[in-house]
Amino acid sequence: MWEPRGAAVRAAAAAAALLLGTGACYCLWRRAAGGRRERRAATGRGPPADSSPPVSNPTMDVDALQKLILLLQATDDPLIQEKALITLSNSAAFSVNQDIIRNLDGLSVIGGMLSNCVPKVKEKALNALSNLSMNIKNQEEIQVFITQICRTVESAPLNSDVQLAGLRLLTNMSVTNDYHQKMIKSIPCFLHLLSEGTERTQIQVLKVLVNLSANPAMTRHLLRPQVPSLVLLFDNCINRDILVRALAFAANLKKNMNNEEGTMIEEYSEDSIFFTLCRDSSPFTQRLASLLHHPDTEVKEQVVRILTQ
Repeated sequence: MWEPRGAAVRAAAAAAALLLGTGACYCLWRRAAGGRRERRAATGRGPPADSSPPVSNPTMDVDALQKLILLLQATDDPLIQEKALITLSNSAAFSVNQDIIRNLDGLSVIGGMLSNCVPKVKEKALNALSNLSMNIKNQEEIQVFITQICRTVESAPLNSDVQLAGLRLLTNMSVTNDYHQKMIKSIPCFLHLLSEGTERTQIQVLKVLVNLSANPAMTRHLLRPQVPSLVLLFDNCINRDILVRALAFAANLKKNMNNEEGTMIEEYSEDSIFFTLCRDSSPFTQRLASLLHHPDTEVKEQVVRILTQ
């Protein structure tokens, strides 16, 4: 039965009481009902920039999740959207809720939040989809948003929370080869982030690149870009988590090149990743020799893997 938008919002906000806690629910109800904002008492200090998300109940029932999705659809208030997305994200940490949210068309509702112009809302939507993407059936629906997610990663400020959230989601979506083709156009962006990002960004984008490089069908797309600075990552002074993943990326590409028939050197420029990894007397080879003395066992294993292919 249809009901006025305001009534729907109030009903959903009331149902969200069990999800967000009494205090947060009261705030949601006041906003949804068009009431004035309450001043924070005592110190008068505002909430922290990224307050701890509410704890979700793993036994959250279908009715509660449905009303929370209704709340997300019915309101334009960024604070309510953010809190609702946090709760859905926490709920999605439990596999039973992943199926429920999908069956309630929650994936398309959350995906619709990717177009939101408020960075915090967009970030929380990406986080929710990331948790929901741990489910194969959910991935089949989330994959329609991959192009948009890639654009979000490309357009977001460098090293921002939105960019990192997008990369985390793409990491999950690239675990299998099924959706790699949808990410091809963003490979230059990923490699740019690898060169220009902070360590946190580099680690996250390398997770995507390692997944892509494990797919032989992606090899040529990954070898063509020009990234002269790539060789700088293969150094004893580099963060261990970055170094291991950079070596795994190189090892995957070397393996795929060796297994590929009819590789045409002419199709690659001299500054391409192909020449960085394949020239016998290259700085890359010299750096690998140095890394054989690295104290970390996994680093040495990846170096040996490259050298013996």
